[in-house]
Amino acid sequence: MSEKPSTAATSALASANARRFSPDRLMQVLISPQVSEKTTFVGEKHNQWVFRVRPDATKPEIKAAVELMFKVQVNGVQTSTTKGKETRRLGRAVGRRRSWKKAFVSLKQGQEINFAAGDTK
Repeated sequence: MSEKPSTAATSALASANARRFSPDRLMQVLISPQVSEKTTFVGEKHNQWVFRVRPDATKPEIKAAVELMFKVQVNGVQTSTTKGKETRRLGRAVGRRRSWKKAFVSLKQGQEINFAAGDTK
């Protein structure tokens, strides 16, 4: 007996979700798409896209940022924090790789993100 919301209702919900956060903040949440063999496999199998995001980004912020920037409907967001590797030396300099956060964004059925949309060639 549960009715599915219409596309107009879901787009209104998405815009309300985007209005809840500052547009300036949402434009800074996503750093870059993560492109590798593993993310390509995940994308094809589960209709997910992987992004590198700010370490302080929350799941609702990531969802609103993807919906705002790519005009798609997000089904869910999963996050993972990758710890920086151990201390390395290069001569006298001692350093450590930075920890970073990635987000697995699953889109609703039939939705797709095209990163090459600006390409005219």
